[in-house]
Amino acid sequence: MVKARVPLINGIRSLAYRLFRNQDDSLKACVRLSKTGNAECGTACRPRRARPEAHSCGVALLAKGYGHYLRSASGTCTLQITQRPYAINQRCPRIAASLLVAGLFVGSVSAQDLGIVGSSPYEFITQDWMKPFAGDGFTWGGTSGIYVESADRIFVLQRGETELPDPLPEEYTNFAGSLGWNVLGGRGRVWQNCIYIIDSEGNLLEVWDQWDHLFTGTDGPGPHRIRISPYDPEKRVWVVDETGHIIYVFSNDGNDLLMTLGEKNIPGTDETHYAQPQDVAFLPDGKFLIADGLRNTRIVVRDADGSYISEFGEEGDAPHQFGSVHALAFGPDERLYALDRDNLNIKVFQQTENRNSDSYPSYDYVTTWGDLGMPLDITVSDSAAWVTDLNPPKIVQFNLDGSRKYTWNLPVEGPDFWIEMHSVSVDEDGNLYGTDNQAGRPQKMVPRSDSASDLIVGTPYVPH
Repeated sequence: MVKARVPLINGIRSLAYRLFRNQDDSLKACVRLSKTGNAECGTACRPRRARPEAHSCGVALLAKGYGHYLRSASGTCTLQITQRPYAINQRCPRIAASLLVAGLFVGSVSAQDLGIVGSSPYEFITQDWMKPFAGDGFTWGGTSGIYVESADRIFVLQRGETELPDPLPEEYTNFAGSLGWNVLGGRGRVWQNCIYIIDSEGNLLEVWDQWDHLFTGTDGPGPHRIRISPYDPEKRVWVVDETGHIIYVFSNDGNDLLMTLGEKNIPGTDETHYAQPQDVAFLPDGKFLIADGLRNTRIVVRDADGSYISEFGEEGDAPHQFGSVHALAFGPDERLYALDRDNLNIKVFQQTENRNSDSYPSYDYVTTWGDLGMPLDITVSDSAAWVTDLNPPKIVQFNLDGSRKYTWNLPVEGPDFWIEMHSVSVDEDGNLYGTDNQAGRPQKMVPRSDSASDLIVGTPYVPH
């Protein structure tokens, strides 16, 4: 193991840069020009954090299908580069060379302080684990969420399934990523089998296709997280639909839709609406927090019956401000950990009120854990926190004082490769489950027999 400051440029397969806000039309015009062989676009959509030549390279990559265009809810235009570096180098060497010198990387002028970097404490068993259950001509879609209720009941959320080409190319194994596809933007998407349940061996138990109609026709990413409150004796299932601006609460058997929060396809900033919510976290007394999330950049506190209590959070890039709220987790000492994907950090808040107080809960900002590539999910145990991160795809382990404990990279080549680990959950045996929203599949990892126990992702802390 070494302690190192590793440049972001090393091993990156999923890269991004931000363009000035609200320049959608300008960027699309650039892409059209690039497709016709003319990449001259003037200064209308010059990116922040990248020199003009980086912008030209990025537009050319997008036009060639090596990435896709995204517009975040906050209005920031993003080019997500999804081809592996070696593929870009083989197919477009001039652009690949320019990428290395042009600064087409968020934070590429600096380096991430990764602390101790070492090998994975897990074995990857995906090849011998779950196989797709989709019908002929289909496979998994973008797999956005996973929640382990127990080793016998694991909920998986996907953004529809992916329709495969006919005939199938030889390189196809059993998921869209093996074709070099990135399904984040909906390539080949069909809104079916969005919620399903497996066991730890990968056996399919249930498919909740009766609820596919909630997502059918969605013009955007779709459902984002799936959660269950550890305090709920009924084990109701919460599905956060970012594109619909709505949260669904189902009975554990999937027979009933018990509650909805928000109004479908109607974003808003008031007490009854959301704008691209991302996550939900639960308190012992039945109250819950909603990460609302990409457009509103706030955390909303609601009572057990869903009624509004309060909210906090403000937009910005100062240490205490949010660029987004992508995931939430609770930890010891009544601390709340809010993952800010767009500002590349974790905000830590302290709950300050007595639980019997009418003002409970109330959160004060404490500190920020920064220097991340593009964090996506967080889980906190009684002694540590683990963050799934990008640039390159990796797991970053923090001590609860915010110091880095350990970092290990996910494979970006071979049969177990990742583009991103969008959501993560762990079972009672220490097995780790992650979902890849871009390559399009779930994966399972088993602790190695020679791994230090304190490097294994712990079960989530449950406040009492």
